[in-house]
Amino acid sequence: MKIRALLPVLVLALAAGCSKKTPPAPSNKVKSYMLDKAPKLDKPLDIDFDGKVKLIGYKGPTAPLKPNQKVKVTLYWQVKEKLGGDWKLLTHLVDGSGERLVDLGNKSPIRAATGGKPAFPPSAWVPGKVYVDELSIKMPKSVKTDKVRLLAGLTSGDIRMPVAKGNKDSENRALVAEFAMASGSSGDEPKKAPDVPDLALEKVEGPLKIKVDGKLDEEAWKKAAVIGPFVDVKTGEPNTTFPVNAKARMMWNEQALHVGIEVEDKDVIGGFPADAKDPHLWTKDTIELMIDPDWDKKNTDYYEIQINPQNLVFDSQWDDYNVPKGGPEGPFGHQDWSANLKSAVVVNGTIDKSDDVDQGYVVEASIPWASFSKARKTPPELGDAWRINLYAMQANSGVAWSPILGRGNFHRSSRFARVRFVKKGWIAAQAAASASASAGPSASGLPKVAPRASGAVAVPTPPKPAASK
Repeated sequence: MKIRALLPVLVLALAAGCSKKTPPAPSNKVKSYMLDKAPKLDKPLDIDFDGKVKLIGYKGPTAPLKPNQKVKVTLYWQVKEKLGGDWKLLTHLVDGSGERLVDLGNKSPIRAATGGKPAFPPSAWVPGKVYVDELSIKMPKSVKTDKVRLLAGLTSGDIRMPVAKGNKDSENRALVAEFAMASGSSGDEPKKAPDVPDLALEKVEGPLKIKVDGKLDEEAWKKAAVIGPFVDVKTGEPNTTFPVNAKARMMWNEQALHVGIEVEDKDVIGGFPADAKDPHLWTKDTIELMIDPDWDKKNTDYYEIQINPQNLVFDSQWDDYNVPKGGPEGPFGHQDWSANLKSAVVVNGTIDKSDDVDQGYVVEASIPWASFSKARKTPPELGDAWRINLYAMQANSGVAWSPILGRGNFHRSSRFARVRFVKKGWIAAQAAASASASAGPSASGLPKVAPRASGAVAVPTPPKPAASK
């Protein structure tokens, strides 16, 4: 009877013992990558992760890298205290714009996965020991920037261990190294990347007689600047593969920026609750505006506005390129910012009904200048230039007014179009001046013809730089 009475206790004890996660013991192979002290390193580092782990240095190439080249980089890690938990190493190779090229999650002997788990993760490291992390990297066949960077960190689920000391990026990854790309090694990049579009946008003087109803049928819209058709966001070529196409119109007056976007889409999807607040519209169908008010700034203090076929709005303000940013579910930027816009959408088809063929949808929006609180001046002064881009999106991809060309994601403001705010009649005056300057005989002996003015023209002079804040 006593033995029987003890059985439940023994079972519970065994179960409790089994429930504890025991870190994997290092194999003999992994032990060869454990050192009692760090060797002399040509590239010493002093990167500290939350006072618990240090990246003390690395060995790597010194010559410029080439596409398709195989490269060996060795990182040297040291844990200062027992970590526990489920920490793993994270290492990314990114181009100069921050676009990820290679994920090196399990590309070394101490990271190699067995049964879906790393061979010897940081959670099992012994304090004081140095771990040799040999990474084998094959460079992509195409790199569109002249430099690449190696970033590293520690992750547990959606949590990144904070970088307490050392250079880091906005995603809490430490900057380990920067490597130059060999001259002329851009692979598949076009010989000459297309310039960003220039738009001279004439001010609408007097009352603007439009009704925000998604129809774009007023005389003012017929005279507005025409943008598009949008292009392949990666190449800048006409879109022939993405299932969505678009074109747009734009105008401005003293009160607001006015945008109308006509989207061609054979299957219009909304898919969100009618009362959703800042829903993730980019995961389905939506249009997107990116607006950076200060031309001389580099991806700072910019704004994102999305409007979907249901006329739902996602709007946010960003301090820097993709900063601030939470985990996979956000928040994305300062979502408490509101564009205070007025918008309307007309769907030419049936929304959320995939067994028929739609034509698309039209978005009309008026965005008050007062909403852009971080702009140098609102409304813009005549001659000011802002960076603006427009997208028509589906499932987190899309077509664009100005292509990004793989130099980052849709937030890369250096690839946004340049919009210069000019007075009414400016375009005609420029055309007349050009005609006067070219009135003399051409090389062929025939008179030169002045270019025809239009709503979207190349701005012949650099934009007036905005004063720094």
